[in-house]
Amino acid sequence: MAEIDPTMWASVLESARQVVLKTVPTPQIGPDQVLVQIKAVGVCGSDVHYYLDGRIGDFVVERPMILGHEAAGVIAQVGANVPADRLGQRVSIEPQHICRRCQQCKAGRYNLCEKIEFYATPPINGAFADYAPIDADFAHPIPDSLSFEAAALCEPLSVGIWSNKKAGTEPGSRLLIAGGGPIGIIIAQVAHAFGALEVIVSDVQAPRRELAKKFGADAVIDPAATDFGQLKVDAFIDASGAESAIAQGISAVRGDGRVVLVGMGPNSDQTLPTATIAARELVVTGIFRYANTWPTAIGLVSSGRVDLDSLVTGRFGLGEVRGALESTHDPSTLKSLVIPGLNEQRN
Repeated sequence: MAEIDPTMWASVLESARQVVLKTVPTPQIGPDQVLVQIKAVGVCGSDVHYYLDGRIGDFVVERPMILGHEAAGVIAQVGANVPADRLGQRVSIEPQHICRRCQQCKAGRYNLCEKIEFYATPPINGAFADYAPIDADFAHPIPDSLSFEAAALCEPLSVGIWSNKKAGTEPGSRLLIAGGGPIGIIIAQVAHAFGALEVIVSDVQAPRRELAKKFGADAVIDPAATDFGQLKVDAFIDASGAESAIAQGISAVRGDGRVVLVGMGPNSDQTLPTATIAARELVVTGIFRYANTWPTAIGLVSSGRVDLDSLVTGRFGLGEVRGALESTHDPSTLKSLVIPGLNEQRN
């Protein structure tokens, strides 16, 4: 087993709006785990919510915690049951630990595991650090052609894959997506990769609409100037979390179509147009992360069908995590990345 320094640097959320770069104990790994030296971590909207408010719904930060769950790196240490030849392997991290015994796990729906532990969801630490532990089979090998930055973004790409699967996207589909941020753009790219004929992106901000068009949206619309009832799409995917956007999107779906709720709004409960849902026999579902998506994600990026590298608009060191989190307020920001060792002088 490789020798690893007993302490590491990490950016720790001490309380709302307070992140501190400090040394902490290096995580210990179990026999079926690996320790990954982190090379890149994406900033997600959930990280921003925890930073600003210290909570998301029922998930409350009650003690210092390391944020960051979109991660990739190199295996630096392996557990007793993991082959030694995995040392030095480049990997993309699927950031969850599951029980593998509950009914949901046994049915393959391990994202709904009753005892799931997910990076950067209280009280589980994430990857804004030098190292992070993960179950060996959730450290997915990546080809040399894949950058660590793209490998880290296989996590939000998995959200896009899961969303499209729930939407039933297939060759010839017409989709409406609310929200032209990074998740909306990734969902749109996946939709095309799955064979969608037309992908429409709606956003209230003109810069977001232009970005969506740049990344391949067939059409972009201003929700304030659009009659959604005329669209008649096969599926609507909400990546905004806005109650008004959800209502508009549902009105755009043809009979027997699908509605997928991805975005997390400020209110945990929202009002839905149930009369429209019933009259059109719409199938409405949410998503909770993903399951069994990493092989598809890595394949989509490696083949060039999805472009993740171009989504990166900013890079920050561990000591600059606050700036990385706050950069997301800029409409021109798509994905900010935290790169351990970048712009850092460690004493």
